[in-house]
Amino acid sequence: MAASIEVGPVEARRKLDYTTAEAGNPFVEGWYGEPGIACYDGVFWVYPTSSCPEIFQTAVDAFSSPDLINWTKHPNVLIRSNVAWVTDALWAPTPISRNGKYYLYFSANDLQEYVAGQHGGIGVAVADKPEGPFVDAIGEPLINSYHNGAQPIDPYVFVDDADGQAYIYYGGRSHANVAKLDGDMISINTFDDGSGFKEITPETYTEGAKIVKRKGRYYFMWSENRWDTASYCVSYGMADNPLGPFEKRRTILQGDDTVAHGPGHHSVIQVPNTDIWYIFYHRRRLGEQDKHRRTLAYDRMYFDEDGRIEPVTMLVKDNFADGAMLAWTTYGGEWSVEGQRLTATDASGGMAMLDTMFFDQVFDATVKTTKGNGHPGLLFRVTQLSKTTYKYKGYKAAISPMGVITLGKADLGVFTDLAQTKMDMELGQEYHVRVVAIGQDLKIFVDDMDKPKIHHTDDSFRYGANGVRVFNAAAKFGSVSVANPNLSQSLEYDLSIDRGRYSSTTISGDDTSSRLDAKHASNKGLEPNGKKSRFSFSPMFCGIDRIFHSNSNA
Repeated sequence: MAASIEVGPVEARRKLDYTTAEAGNPFVEGWYGEPGIACYDGVFWVYPTSSCPEIFQTAVDAFSSPDLINWTKHPNVLIRSNVAWVTDALWAPTPISRNGKYYLYFSANDLQEYVAGQHGGIGVAVADKPEGPFVDAIGEPLINSYHNGAQPIDPYVFVDDADGQAYIYYGGRSHANVAKLDGDMISINTFDDGSGFKEITPETYTEGAKIVKRKGRYYFMWSENRWDTASYCVSYGMADNPLGPFEKRRTILQGDDTVAHGPGHHSVIQVPNTDIWYIFYHRRRLGEQDKHRRTLAYDRMYFDEDGRIEPVTMLVKDNFADGAMLAWTTYGGEWSVEGQRLTATDASGGMAMLDTMFFDQVFDATVKTTKGNGHPGLLFRVTQLSKTTYKYKGYKAAISPMGVITLGKADLGVFTDLAQTKMDMELGQEYHVRVVAIGQDLKIFVDDMDKPKIHHTDDSFRYGANGVRVFNAAAKFGSVSVANPNLSQSLEYDLSIDRGRYSSTTISGDDTSSRLDAKHASNKGLEPNGKKSRFSFSPMFCGIDRIFHSNSNA
């Protein structure tokens, strides 16, 4: 059900074979969006937009990593003053290397179609090194006007290994274009029919054009809906050539009410000499109201046996291998990362929380008491957590070096032990603790994952955040993973589609009680044009819908 507690072994790191950002998302600190990514000489480079009001988007930072875990920041690799014609925002950079040079294509000045006197569009900067400094390559925009209704923003450059031809894909205002680049990478060529720009807009396209090639197939990808809404998402289409047509196949990345909202404006990278692919994107924390507070994340992207991209799951993991705790908010106590462990000093009490909202869940972590006789452990289904009093509602699964395992609950300062048991435990010994919470069925495992140490029924709390806690002790926590248990199942749905109306016609699998609600079916792996789609789909949203409908007061 949950991933092994052995997260990020040496062999996996050597191959860069991960399931997600194993050291946690966000993988870098700061407010960023719209990441472009490239791999140069075995080093991965991410060039994002500074996620702030447009008047402050005057520079591009970069981040580099040899292992997708440890990232180095390179500030101001491109600054507005190095591009004379840019007078407004600078955003959506995308990198590529060719001819011994490093190129960075970008959007600038937010060109509007019917506003006279504007100067802007898509620019290109060049550098001798991936960390810059990048300077304007041509002294003017590469694309400075609308063609086929496409706003000149969100460029993506692709070189086809079949013939070496470079293409630039781009477009906002719900239109997408492709154009040929000359061999110099800084001028537009023409197609055989003499045209400079071909429209390739697929159904539901909004912005953020991307393309990758795998095993002779071309995967055109894009973002849908407004960038500042929770419904922002990523879809794709396939073709046997770089010009399409690209018919929408399915939405592959979208918001998850248990993890994050508004994931989109992505880039995709293939680990060299492998068939391992990652999707990099931005997203917002649950409940975040500031549209500019976007963070960078990445997850594994898989293909099925027919070459279709499978829906991406935003996983929740943190093995602290990067020495940081970017995803965590602390309440009391003193917290740091030491030796790939989230470490709390001796304290009367303290909590470190993830911004999650899980219902059914499998929650894993290692726990080690390093000082004291208190009982550190895991917190789950936590709500109403006060930043001042630290009172909350939720459950705890705690262990003590005195040999006591406790399942308890807190109700705004009132603590109740629901169940206890004993086992031999020692101070300074690390234990693997697992919580499995399915509805009102609560289980706690310690080291032995085959038999729960505690199995109890309680329906006080149905959903909430995850975290760790200390009480009258110092402790270390590692290899954190929170997952929906239904992810281990492979439910198949036959969906009938008729002009945007979706209905579940068959459901097969282990958990037939999970019913696909129509409001969550939209754009989840659906084929267009009224065809039935048969696909493997995680019922994460189904579980949420089931709980809300069975307990409207939860």
